[in-house]
Amino acid sequence: MRHALALSILLSAFWLVNSGHYTPLLLTFMLASVASIVALSHYMDMVDGEAQPLNITFTLPIYLLWLAKEVVLANIVVAKCVWRGKKAISPRTMVVTASQKSDLGIVIYANSITLTPGTVSIDLEDNKILVHALNEESAAGLLTGEMDRRVCKVEG
Repeated sequence: MRHALALSILLSAFWLVNSGHYTPLLLTFMLASVASIVALSHYMDMVDGEAQPLNITFTLPIYLLWLAKEVVLANIVVAKCVWRGKKAISPRTMVVTASQKSDLGIVIYANSITLTPGTVSIDLEDNKILVHALNEESAAGLLTGEMDRRVCKVEG
């Protein structure tokens, strides 16, 4: 029940933020749409802790803001590499260990690595992630463990 309520709140907030119009007719459409989606999701047995993990619902936005900042900074590093030419690129692969407790946490970590320019998650097995880094700076940023720690905080 609490997953259905959380889904209803998130869908309603998404509707309200994207709509920008708060007339009675549109609010009625919102209620009907949200109720239909929640009912359909419940019927399909998609409203549970796996499909919508409540433990990351409120910590994930803070992490995503930090990740957006890191993506911008990594873009600057990659742009510098492009301007400097071949001498600035020293590709390497490395294995990083994911400290997360759940599969979802490990996947968030691996996807965050791929989203950050200059690094790509190549393989994921157990809690080991094979990463390709564009240069030493990209690799060093990953080896600090800051992203790993922040994903662990999201996981709770």
